[in-house]
Amino acid sequence: MSATLAPRGVTPPLSVAPMMDCTDRHFRYFVRQITRRALLYTEMIPMTTIIHGDRARYLDFHADEHPIAIQLGGDDPDTLAECARVAEGWGYDEINLNVGCPSSRVSQGNFGACLMAQPALVARAVSAMRAAVSVPVTVKHRIGIDEIDRYEDMVEFVRVVADAGADRFTVHARKAWLSGLSPKQNRTVPPLRYHDVHQLKREFPHLSVEINGGITTIDDTLSQLTRVDAVMIGRAAYNNPWMLADADERVFASERPAASRAQVVEAMIPYAEAMCAHGTPLHHVTRHMLHLFCGQRGARAWRRYLTPAGQVRGPAREVLRAALALVATDKQSQG
Repeated sequence: MSATLAPRGVTPPLSVAPMMDCTDRHFRYFVRQITRRALLYTEMIPMTTIIHGDRARYLDFHADEHPIAIQLGGDDPDTLAECARVAEGWGYDEINLNVGCPSSRVSQGNFGACLMAQPALVARAVSAMRAAVSVPVTVKHRIGIDEIDRYEDMVEFVRVVADAGADRFTVHARKAWLSGLSPKQNRTVPPLRYHDVHQLKREFPHLSVEINGGITTIDDTLSQLTRVDAVMIGRAAYNNPWMLADADERVFASERPAASRAQVVEAMIPYAEAMCAHGTPLHHVTRHMLHLFCGQRGARAWRRYLTPAGQVRGPAREVLRAALALVATDKQSQG
């Protein structure tokens, strides 16, 4: 296998996965207070949304979110190429094509994981996008779908798409069942097959290969980086964002941006105030911060105060500092 086009860009060794209803601009800005270096992704944005929707609503981001990739959903090469041009013009650092989402709604639109059965179509889409932009064009996919789940099947998919010039393959190391399992079940029920991803990298060392699925710690990340080029962390980063606290130091050999969770909260106050001043409800920001104190004393008090049923009232500065004070009080009461 030999790609016809040389890879563009440098593969960041760590990224936070695109997650629907999670990785919006507020979550990404929040995570940027914990890691400056990990590559962040938008939620998957359907190509029709970019062509016909409110672009500012879906594409705007804060300058501090770089490096940032946009993930597109779609199956028409020409439309995807136009979306890629728009995204590059908007300032995105990478264009990623979703070939991994197992949602039935997504499959009905002929995009997401079902495209693994159509490698030639994916290749045409990658080729069209790569010709349209100068930033990297990457693909996120599964190790297989339904009965098309042999290692050889994945290799054939990668071979065809690599020849179209894909700059990186992010491989979710689980197959996807397109019927019978929900998207949530598809994240946990099919067994992890890390060895397939490791073998892909061994057999095709010239390809940039990133592994995704079930990786929950920086220790796991460093272990995986001995076998692949990069690691993508998903739900673990959302459900326990502080697990990324030493990522910059240990993965990137760079200074960590925050010394404490409290420092992250203080850094979020000006951002939350600015968002609220432009009409964004405070909860749209704070909902992504609920798990900041995961595993710590006071975590429950923090969450309860910031949930919609709690007491999220008043100016952002007062609300966040009041919630932070509850964490400190709870810690003291429990010793």
